[in-house]
Amino acid sequence: MQHYANDIDAANALADSYHKLKSEISRVIVGQDEVVRLVLTGIFCQGHSLLVGVPGLAKTLLVQTISNALDLQFKRIQFTPDLMPSDIIGAETMDKERNFHFVRGPIFANIILADEINRTPPKTQAALLESMQEYAVTIAGQRYELPRPFFVLATQNPIEQEGTYPLPEAQLDRFMFNIFLDYPTYQQELEIVKTTTADEVASVSKVLSAEDIVYFQHLVRRVPVADNVVEYAVKLSHMTRPGVNGSAVANDYLEWGAGPRASQYLVLGAKCNALLNKKFSPDIEDVRAIAAAVLRHRMVRNFKAEADGITVDGIIAKLIQAH
Repeated sequence: MQHYANDIDAANALADSYHKLKSEISRVIVGQDEVVRLVLTGIFCQGHSLLVGVPGLAKTLLVQTISNALDLQFKRIQFTPDLMPSDIIGAETMDKERNFHFVRGPIFANIILADEINRTPPKTQAALLESMQEYAVTIAGQRYELPRPFFVLATQNPIEQEGTYPLPEAQLDRFMFNIFLDYPTYQQELEIVKTTTADEVASVSKVLSAEDIVYFQHLVRRVPVADNVVEYAVKLSHMTRPGVNGSAVANDYLEWGAGPRASQYLVLGAKCNALLNKKFSPDIEDVRAIAAAVLRHRMVRNFKAEADGITVDGIIAKLIQAH
């Protein structure tokens, strides 16, 4: 790991590394610039991300490509209805001498791809989400720390509901970002088809090590923030809550709003967004740049919003416009 004379030099190095990462990832992933920006922001904020999109939009390939560009240990867990918590975190087994010892599960890695997380029952989902929150697992009274950095990138299919177990709002709150993947444009799809049907396979170079990422995660938290930016982020969260704190938009269209964790992630994400754009302190535009990804899975629409066809992203846009 490189040592920096001061935080200014480190901030410039983070921005440069971010652009190198984007360049490497673009060798494999066509388009999805906004998705890549948010996933990398989550990584530098020590946050977990939920990627939501229809099949075939390269959600799994994106996570694998990011792990290839980072010198980290990567594990993929395919979530299925018969997956047990011990299949994720590990279990105690007995050897030939009748001694118990802990066999570590795939959760013991730096990057966890939780593929189709909504296909497994709540008990198994909870085992993963506890690890995300505690950065450790407890087996037979013994606590085992997970490696650092540690982050979960989970994928979810929004259109296939048969045989799925949607994540409860309280568990969704563990994710810093809910990132929506849209269809590629016509030109992007042309490029995707040309590159994926050829015989050549693009390779990705390593850009950052585990020590670099941990250092940059601490750097993000050291970024100073003006009071008016923090106040804006907290007010935006409050405006999602119907009743005393909420805005007219929330009272009309929301059953439930975002909790305090949203305010924390709005400020933390704004700090990182500022650094990635070579600014040394975030402004209100940095909060707005990550607001939709932070808020969209923390708000529950009411019947009126569903009947009127008002989407969660549409409500967020109205809140930002009104604030």
